[in-house]
Amino acid sequence: MDYARRQRDPTRHLIGIAFVVLVHGLVIYALVTGLARTAVEVIKKPLSATIIEEIKAPPPPPPPPPPKRIVEPPKVQAPVQTYIPPPDIPVPTTQAEPVISAPVTTTPPVEPHVIAPPPPVVQAPPPPKPAIRRGIARLSGDDPTYPRAAIRAGIDKGRVLARVMIDEKGNVYEVVIVKAEPPRHFDQVVIDALKEWKFHAEGEKYVGEVEINFSLRD
Repeated sequence: MDYARRQRDPTRHLIGIAFVVLVHGLVIYALVTGLARTAVEVIKKPLSATIIEEIKAPPPPPPPPPPKRIVEPPKVQAPVQTYIPPPDIPVPTTQAEPVISAPVTTTPPVEPHVIAPPPPVVQAPPPPKPAIRRGIARLSGDDPTYPRAAIRAGIDKGRVLARVMIDEKGNVYEVVIVKAEPPRHFDQVVIDALKEWKFHAEGEKYVGEVEINFSLRD
């Protein structure tokens, strides 16, 4: 841009003139409102100056006294005594008589003969009793009678196998017919007769088996 032309530009001069006019207007306003008078009174007020004394540091504490030296007395060494050996005294020698030593024979100690005790006799437990005992003998009781119904039926013989339940005292408290030939002809007379029998008492209940044969010829 041309420098001379910029200098001749009226806009630049108008801004400067407007600024000067604004400053003059502010000054006149201050004079009229008394703002300038207040500023002058503030300037005229006495200034108070405060003298601040320098704070002196406290003096340093005195140095501690030097430690006292303890002077130890010189140690007196005890005189060293010289060892004087005693004079040699000859020891009298005595001749010992010769000792005759006999050979010592050691015999081993005789151990006493210990007889071992016999082994204990272990009794074999008794064989277990059978659940059903056969061939038991009665102590008392009558034989069963031949039934009349069998006689009328023409039966001349019969065989009955029965089991008897015996209590602790040897009494029969129950009878069970296992086998009967012919069947049902001799059952009742056998049951009635066996309930009156008495067997050996063993202190416990057991079961026995009894066989009864019938014959009309007898």
